[in-house]
Amino acid sequence: MSNSKNLIANRYEVFQHIGQGGMADVFLAVDTILNRQVAIKILRSELCTDAVSVLRFEREAQAATALSHPNIVEIYDVGEYKGHHYIVMEYVPGKTLKKVIQQRGALLKEEAVDIMKQLLSATAEAHRRGIIHRDIKPQNVIVKSDGSVKILDFGIALAKGSIQLTQANNVMGSVHYLAPELARGESATAQSDIYALGIVLFEMLTGDVPFKADSAVQVALMQMKNEMPSARAINPSIPQSLENVIIRATAKDPAQRYRSCNEMLEDIRTCLRPERLNEPKLYLPKVSHKSLEDLEEEKEPVRTPSRKNRPVREETEEPSRVSHPAVGKKPKGNKPLFIILIVLLCLLGVSGIYLALNASGILNPASKEREVPQLIGLTLADARTLCEEQDLVLNTDNVTYTLTENTEKGQIISSSPDGGTTVEEGTEITVTVSSGIGVTMKDYSGWNINDAMNDIAQNYPSMQVKTEEAQDDSKTPGTVISQDGMAAGTMFNPEAASEVTLVYASYPTITIPDDLNGKTIEEATAELEALGVKVLTSNLDTSSLTEEEIGNLQTGVVINSDPQAGSEFTQKEDNYVILYYY
Repeated sequence: MSNSKNLIANRYEVFQHIGQGGMADVFLAVDTILNRQVAIKILRSELCTDAVSVLRFEREAQAATALSHPNIVEIYDVGEYKGHHYIVMEYVPGKTLKKVIQQRGALLKEEAVDIMKQLLSATAEAHRRGIIHRDIKPQNVIVKSDGSVKILDFGIALAKGSIQLTQANNVMGSVHYLAPELARGESATAQSDIYALGIVLFEMLTGDVPFKADSAVQVALMQMKNEMPSARAINPSIPQSLENVIIRATAKDPAQRYRSCNEMLEDIRTCLRPERLNEPKLYLPKVSHKSLEDLEEEKEPVRTPSRKNRPVREETEEPSRVSHPAVGKKPKGNKPLFIILIVLLCLLGVSGIYLALNASGILNPASKEREVPQLIGLTLADARTLCEEQDLVLNTDNVTYTLTENTEKGQIISSSPDGGTTVEEGTEITVTVSSGIGVTMKDYSGWNINDAMNDIAQNYPSMQVKTEEAQDDSKTPGTVISQDGMAAGTMFNPEAASEVTLVYASYPTITIPDDLNGKTIEEATAELEALGVKVLTSNLDTSSLTEEEIGNLQTGVVINSDPQAGSEFTQKEDNYVILYYY
């Protein structure tokens, strides 16, 4: 029997405290109905009467339950028990990514890229559902023993003004990953999640965050003002292609970052390919944004000293001299000023008329602007419905289809213009749709031809392989020199019929010498090996010979060969010249 004081909702038996966040405590428990371990997040008692905290907690539960992805912690149940709000979720044994980095320092680039691909895939799914994480950081990522990861705390909606940058205990863990626009008080977007992911990638590759200071305010200012430090300067083993991913993801201007997590995912998938490792460093135009101090200064009104408080000249100061024109004489120098005033008044009058006509719509009728909806991940039918709701036209007659690495067939992978772009009503939207999940052709250059053919048969069973020989004395015989028909890096449908031609260095062809018979086995073997031929030796079977024939044989001397003298022989991987001796 379970102890009733540790039983929540007559179902979840709580065992131990395993973690805490800014709002809740997390406990390890057992679901007594389904007999499985779970994690229960319980809102702290002192926050149960705080409407904002309860709202945030409920929003987290609502957002997380809408998500289903292998790299997002699954939500099983939500509820309230004796005045305590709780969320029951999947229990994920492992360490936080923060703890892994603290214990090991910088991760291997291959490991960091693998983790980032999982995080991007999960975040892309959330964005497709209209959910912004807002608090992506290594503390919210669990790394399992098999290397897979799970993101925690999806969908925490922060009430406006609820974050105080001076609350170091709660905010310092997040401000290191805070996008500059969020530090300026702007709303969270997909690009602010992408910025946080870029910082996480930087930390995985270098072992530390890029900006550190004594207070959260200082770190926020550094996020807005300071240039991103070079990850390669800290860890020279990072290729430029991978640092370029960090540079783009952490651009100060959201418009310069990746347009979506899917776009960043496609980039990071190929960043370790040999042809990309030494690509040029990415340089982005500098963008000027107002800092927190600038915004604070703007709030202060400019005060002009009143006449009462203006400084009074000292009595010793010489009075200012004013020239008065003589009576009856025309003032000098006023005519140009008068003309300028007349011209300005005329210009103001014309401008006023123009503005009035423009405002009335006579000169420029007001256009109806629309925002392109986010279409990535949708089917054409769903995308058409969304576009029609925005008075936009989805071009279904000019759809581009392409294979992808992880997007199911029929789902949109990009649109033009991009989602979020402001356009005129009636604008035509074109899309690219996944034609299915493809695989990338390997580069078999340098492989042994037999190994390459076996690998293709195992990984690409629908692919037909043709082979051609070519003379290349610089290559070991049997080594693949090139591949035609399906170049390395090409994405293709593994289930469709395809063809590749492997060109390999030819093996040597010789004529079996006619002087082998009668030589010692050692002499004959050495002669053939000098010609690049593999040799097997075998004792002659004398069961069919007469006593006289056996008596004429010499021990250790070649009697015959296979192939016989004068025959052509091509040396390959699995054939030999056999020398028979007594």
